[in-house]
Amino acid sequence: MSTIIRDDEERLAQSSPEPRPVTPPVNAPSFAETAMRLGGKSEDEARRMGAVDAADERVEEMFDPRYQTAASPIHRAIWDRSLPFDHFTFPDPPRRPSAAAAEVMEASYQIVRRHVEAGTMIDRSNGKIPDNVFEELAAAGYWGLLVDQKYGGYGASFSQFAPFLTRMATVDPTIAGLASVHACIGAVDPVQTFGNEEQKRRFLPKLASGQALSAFALTEPGAGSDLTALRTHAVLEGDEFLLYGEKLFITNVRPGRTVGVVCLIDDTPAVLIVDLPPTETDEFQLKKYGLYALKHAYNQGIIFNGLRVPAKNLLDPGRGDGLTIAYHGLNRGRVALCANASGTMRMMLANLLPWAQFRETYGEAIVKRELVRRRIGHLAGLIVACDALTQWTASLLDLGFRGEMECIIAKIFGSEAQKEATIELSMKTHGGRSFLHGHWFGDNVHDLLAPCIYEGEGEMLGMAFFKSLVKEHGRKYFEPIGRTLHDQGIKTPDLMNPSHAWALREPLMHYARWFAEEGARVYLTHADASGVKRARSANKGERRVLDSLDQHLNFSASFLRRSRLEISGVMRKYQLKLPDRQCRMAELSARVQAAVVMLCTSLYGVRQADPLTRAAANVACTSLRHKLDGKRYSDGELRALTSLGTKIADGGFEQIAGIPVAEILMPYSKG
Repeated sequence: MSTIIRDDEERLAQSSPEPRPVTPPVNAPSFAETAMRLGGKSEDEARRMGAVDAADERVEEMFDPRYQTAASPIHRAIWDRSLPFDHFTFPDPPRRPSAAAAEVMEASYQIVRRHVEAGTMIDRSNGKIPDNVFEELAAAGYWGLLVDQKYGGYGASFSQFAPFLTRMATVDPTIAGLASVHACIGAVDPVQTFGNEEQKRRFLPKLASGQALSAFALTEPGAGSDLTALRTHAVLEGDEFLLYGEKLFITNVRPGRTVGVVCLIDDTPAVLIVDLPPTETDEFQLKKYGLYALKHAYNQGIIFNGLRVPAKNLLDPGRGDGLTIAYHGLNRGRVALCANASGTMRMMLANLLPWAQFRETYGEAIVKRELVRRRIGHLAGLIVACDALTQWTASLLDLGFRGEMECIIAKIFGSEAQKEATIELSMKTHGGRSFLHGHWFGDNVHDLLAPCIYEGEGEMLGMAFFKSLVKEHGRKYFEPIGRTLHDQGIKTPDLMNPSHAWALREPLMHYARWFAEEGARVYLTHADASGVKRARSANKGERRVLDSLDQHLNFSASFLRRSRLEISGVMRKYQLKLPDRQCRMAELSARVQAAVVMLCTSLYGVRQADPLTRAAANVACTSLRHKLDGKRYSDGELRALTSLGTKIADGGFEQIAGIPVAEILMPYSKG
């Protein structure tokens, strides 16, 4: 394969961040809605799923066909005849932020680090981040990094912003997460992407300056993953809307802040940008409750009882309805979550090493034990895999891709990696001291596990990933069959029945032709990654790591190519009952996700100059590979894993350099 790494600046220049006008909703039901009815679902469930499917279609229409889901790297890796290695690569060298944006990033990092080291990051009276920290960050420009320079921001690209979040999370994951809440899933993205010029000029400068911090109000007591269950609504009265309803689990909401509120207007989801009153009133109240996660931020409910909102604050439904706007912002939030996980796990690793070197059992520090070295090496692998996913997905969004499936993988892997690092690697190594007051684990365990739920629960998102993956294939080959069955009034097809066989002859022949061609092609070809750029090394051991990464790359690429037949077979087997086969969809989805993470991490690893980063990418890929092939670790693979842990313990891992480390609690005398 010839070299296909195209110039990244040229690719970025071709992208267009401006959304295209969306087609207004039509009354005709989507095939997903029709298929659910044919599959025996209730009229209400079919209608609701049809609404979600229609919203997804409207998001697709915002993007140039080159960047829609069917043209995305993962979709092409499964269904195309050649794997698009050019869309699994990374900017080389990475595009640096402007001098002004870089200055904001450095100043913001130093502000947070200073407060963490001084013990002033948390207000002892209420356990929250104090207002003066928000104000200092506002003065530094922290809240305006993703806002266009035209409106008072710093215009950082997302591939510049995401690694910065990783760095911020090494000192305080909460404040890093709030930057995402404000700019990705708060009011910034809805206004910047869907607002008209007047709305942008009115809202974005104060959002960029931090004069107004923001949130996004979507979840309700009865509407979580089912966004069709919204009850909050607004009624037009003159030139104002009267807003009624209740929102729940809204992060970053306080009186005086700016909130994007998803509500029903004439029974259609819409988004109102709401400047909350400076104090609670009869029309606006906060619902306070105890919440273990996000305890250092403000996460509260909102009750609207006729709050007046200017009609000019309604985002134009012609550019995107409420569900469309919500889905758009979530992708950036999911990548930000993965970036945050990478920084948080760096903090875990930096704090694990001093403890492992201090703690002794039977006269020897536990860092000398194989199991602990394995944990250190594995944790490094999780960090590098999250870095790979963060850089890859952020660059795809900058290029103009929708990135739905790619961002879902980043979110799921990042949250699950952080969960594993928290419980299996860190807690078990720190032992009983994990549960002491003042220990980072015991004090923050709910925050560390919450990402598995926020931005979409993992397995639910995995099924959404699977549905996006099979949608085009289903539309091309299975929809004609379903339409024929519907038109002919056939509920249970029987190919032994001549009338059924005759009615289905054309769509079945169309599918049979594809299956025969792909069956031969998949097993007679292999993925050729010979044109992929890789690092150079004269060291024999390092060359071995690079060769191993090449093997992981080809294994994962070939696995993805072969997956199309298995996926299509499941669709053929279950047909209209597939939506009820959640366990099978989740299992298949997880395997494809693992192969994608493996492919992305191996491509990232072969390009890294740092030997330990390459070695960490290798151990991450080895772990993922054994989840797919079911084989046990070889002695050589275990040696590679524990050897990496040893080198990191000896201080050679640049990924955790300079991260502040907490004191060891209840130290004992070694004398």
